[in-house]
Amino acid sequence: MNQFYHKTGEHLDIAGASIYYEVIANPGKPTLLFLPGGMGSIADFNPVIPLFADDYHIVGIDSRGHGKSTLGTEKLTYERLQFDAEAIIQHLQLRDIHVLGYSDGGVVAYRLALSNNISVQKIVTLGAECSQSSPESNETFFEGVTHEDYLTSEAFQQNFDFYTQHNPQPDAHRFIVCIEQMWFDRTESGYPNLDTSTINIPALIIRGNDDIDTLESYVAMLPKIPNSILFNVPFEAHTPTFEKYPQFFAQVTKDFLSRDSASKAPQNLAQYNEHKEID
Repeated sequence: MNQFYHKTGEHLDIAGASIYYEVIANPGKPTLLFLPGGMGSIADFNPVIPLFADDYHIVGIDSRGHGKSTLGTEKLTYERLQFDAEAIIQHLQLRDIHVLGYSDGGVVAYRLALSNNISVQKIVTLGAECSQSSPESNETFFEGVTHEDYLTSEAFQQNFDFYTQHNPQPDAHRFIVCIEQMWFDRTESGYPNLDTSTINIPALIIRGNDDIDTLESYVAMLPKIPNSILFNVPFEAHTPTFEKYPQFFAQVTKDFLSRDSASKAPQNLAQYNEHKEID
C-alpha cells in the first residue's frame, strides 16, 4: 500500500481542528514528510509515493481545512500550518526528518526549516516562493476571481471534488475565504523573507519554467537561503512536476536527499577533478 489512500491514517486534535495524517511505515529508513499545496491533499503526491517508499519512512499531512483535516476555529495562516506540522512530528516522535512541500506546503517547509522546535535535515520545495512580495502578487493574480470560479475552474475542480467527498466538515465558501486570507497575509504569520538567511540546512528549490512567479524572483531568493539549489523544470507551470515527470523528479530529489550535506561545489580545477573522482 505505497500510496496515500485516506483510509489508514489518524486524526490529531490540534488547536480546535482535527488534523489528518497518514504513515507509510518503513522502520529504520529516514523520514520524508509530504506537505501538499493549497486546496489539495496528500493524495496529490500519489504519482511518486511508490518511488520513495523503499527508501523512506513516509508521513503525509493534510493541511488544516484540506483533505480530511477540519478547518477548526483558528485563523488559517502559514504559521498555523507550521505549528500543526510540528505537533504531528512531535506526536509521532520523528527525528532528523526531510520535508517535501508543494506550493503552500513549500512555504510551510521554509518555516519549518527556520523553526527551532523540530530537527529538519533537508527541505525540498516545489513552486514555493518565500518573498514578502508574494501576498501582493497573489492579490493581483486572483483579483476578480469569485468563489464559483474556484469551484468550477479546471485547476481546482478535482481538489474540491476530493474535498467534498472526504472532509468531515466541508464548507467550501468558508474554506476559500480562509485560503485567500492566508495567501494575502502580509504579517509575520505569512511568508518568510529576510529570516530565510538563517536557514542553515540544504534546500532544493524546484520551479516550473512557466510558473506565475518569475525566474528572476527565484534567483533573487537563492542568496537568502545560503545552502540552496534551484532546479528549473522546462515545460511546466505552477503544477506538480511529479505528475508529468515522476521518475525524473524522484531521481533528482533522492539524489539531493542522499548527498553528503558537507560536500560543496569545486572552486578550481584541482577541486573539480577531486570532486569528479568522488562522484
